[in-house]
Amino acid sequence: MRSVIRGRTSAIVAAVVTAAFVVGSANAAQPAGAYTPSVGQEGKDVIWVPTPLALVERMLTVAKVTPSDYVVDLGSGDGRTVITAAKKFGARALGLEYNPDMVELSKRNAENEGVTDRAQFQRADIFATDFTSATVVTMYLLPSLNLKLRPTLLAMKPGTRVVSHAFTMDDWSPDQTENVEGRTAYLWIVPAKVEGNWRIDLTGANPARYEVEVKQKYQMLDGQARAGANASPLREGKLRGEDVSFIVGDRTFTGKVSGDRMEGTSKGGSEARWTATRMK
Repeated sequence: MRSVIRGRTSAIVAAVVTAAFVVGSANAAQPAGAYTPSVGQEGKDVIWVPTPLALVERMLTVAKVTPSDYVVDLGSGDGRTVITAAKKFGARALGLEYNPDMVELSKRNAENEGVTDRAQFQRADIFATDFTSATVVTMYLLPSLNLKLRPTLLAMKPGTRVVSHAFTMDDWSPDQTENVEGRTAYLWIVPAKVEGNWRIDLTGANPARYEVEVKQKYQMLDGQARAGANASPLREGKLRGEDVSFIVGDRTFTGKVSGDRMEGTSKGGSEARWTATRMK
C-alpha cells in the first residue's frame, strides 16, 4: 500500500527511510531487467511508500481476516498486503493499482509466493472501480482520499471491515486503533443503518412496548423512547456492524439488526426477549 501526496515529501522522510528497510520477500527473485519501484516515486494521487510487513500483518489480524473473506487493497503498490492476505490468512484478495508496472510486479510477486490462485491484481482507478463486494478493505491513503471514499465505504454491507494505515476518516471515529513499531492502523466496522422510528416489543413476565426515535452518527446512537406516557432517553447506543446495544430506562438491550428488524435480549431486573420493527 502507498501514501503521501505529491509536494509533501519533507513531511514523510522518516517514513520513507523506515519503509526502505522493509521491502520483504515478495520482491525477491525478479527476472533480470524487471521493473523495480523506488520508495517515494510519484503516482496518480500519491507517492509510493510501502507499509511495513509487520503492520500489514497486524492490519489483517485486527480485521480478523479468514479464508472466507474477500480482501480488496486500494492502491496495492507492490502487492504485499494482497499477497499476505492470501498466503498467511488464506483469503481471496484483490489489489487495485493505477500504475501498470506495479500491477505486473505484483503479479510476479504473487507467482513467486505461490498464491496466484487467491491473489489477483487489476490496473484500476480506485474511485472508478466497484469494490463493494469486499468483506475487508485495506488502504494507505491520505485523509482527503479517505474522505472521498467514505460514502462508498459506509454504503457497503454492514460488518465490512475497513483498515487504514496512518490516516483517519475525520469525524468517523475508528472502532479500534493499533500501533506497531511506531506506525498506527485504524479499524472501522461498517455500521448497519438504523436511524428512524422503531417499535420495540419486550416479551416475558413484564411485557412492554416502546416507540423509539433513533438518531445515528456512524456507529453511535442516541434518541428518545416512549412507553405509554413515559419518555426516556436512549443511552449508550452503539453499533458494531449488525450488532447493536443501547439502554432505555433501567434496561439494557443487545441484539442484531437485519434490515428493518432488530431482535435480541434485554436485561433489567429480569432477562427478556425483544424484537423491533422499523415504523414506516
